[in-house]
Amino acid sequence: MGFRFHRKINTSSKDLSDSTSIPGTGISYNQRIATKNKSKMPTLIALIGVFILFSGCSAQATNEDNPADMEETTIPAEQSDETKSSEGETDTLEENTEKQSLEDTSSSATEVESDVTSEMNSNLVEATVTRIVDGDTIEVSINGKEDVIRLLLVDTPETKHPSLPVQDFGPEASQFAKDTLTGKNVQIEKDGPERDKYDRLLAYLWVDGKMFNQLLLEEGLARLAYVYDPPYTHYEAYMKAQNRAKDAGKGIWRIDGYVTEEGFNQPEPVAKTEPEPTPDAETEQNNSSSLNYDPNGIDRNCGDFDTQQEAQDFYEAAGGPTQDPHRLDGNDNDGLVCESL
Repeated sequence: MGFRFHRKINTSSKDLSDSTSIPGTGISYNQRIATKNKSKMPTLIALIGVFILFSGCSAQATNEDNPADMEETTIPAEQSDETKSSEGETDTLEENTEKQSLEDTSSSATEVESDVTSEMNSNLVEATVTRIVDGDTIEVSINGKEDVIRLLLVDTPETKHPSLPVQDFGPEASQFAKDTLTGKNVQIEKDGPERDKYDRLLAYLWVDGKMFNQLLLEEGLARLAYVYDPPYTHYEAYMKAQNRAKDAGKGIWRIDGYVTEEGFNQPEPVAKTEPEPTPDAETEQNNSSSLNYDPNGIDRNCGDFDTQQEAQDFYEAAGGPTQDPHRLDGNDNDGLVCESL
């Protein structure tokens, strides 16, 4: 019935006026519509308010659950730029510190090397070579004063020893010294005791930037010796130089057993046997002229001689005792002829 009544109301509402009233109510149609509309407005406003309130609470709860995200999203751009700038400054500071450290290390190494070079140069004494005595003994002039240098830590074979013969590779060592040092300006470096018992100056000798002592060892012309007052500055370098020459079989190292702790084992010279002189033609002619008879002439016997020696000389001149063409030795063949005379 309601549907039908509503249908009827709707179909006739177009013709209703403000004066038309709804049956049983005393209220016009338009007034009824306005009253319904007014009653709906508070409800709608309340619903909107509840929705806004609920949305706000939900957003607040979300932010409280994720504070890190909130902070991250709210970092100002200026603060981000400052952070990057700070990180860049830190990296630059570390790079500069490392660079400065490397420069300081390099500078320190250079200073140490400079100090060593300066110290070494301050220990060198200028001199001029005036004479080569032998491979390890050199005469020099220092500030116009003559002096004799005995090279430190090396020993060459003898060439002028008063009680020893000339030793193998001694002449070669002396010649090498002459070729390398004669007339040269050299530098003298001292190490340990200044002089030996013969008052010779003990030193390393530098020539053209090289140590002559070490050159002798490199060429196999000297042995490492006389380590009386260690440690010596160049001992290790000299040992390596000697080992290289030894491994290569240079000079003194060619002869097995030649180099010893005491020096050099020079083999005894082999005595030469002088051949017996062979009589020459003139000697033979002189001997023949002292004979009374020609050994190659007619046959002779013991009766032709006045003495046994005369017969013996004739016998030997004729080829005896290998040959006895005159049969002067008889039957005993003892090499003595005409024994009855």
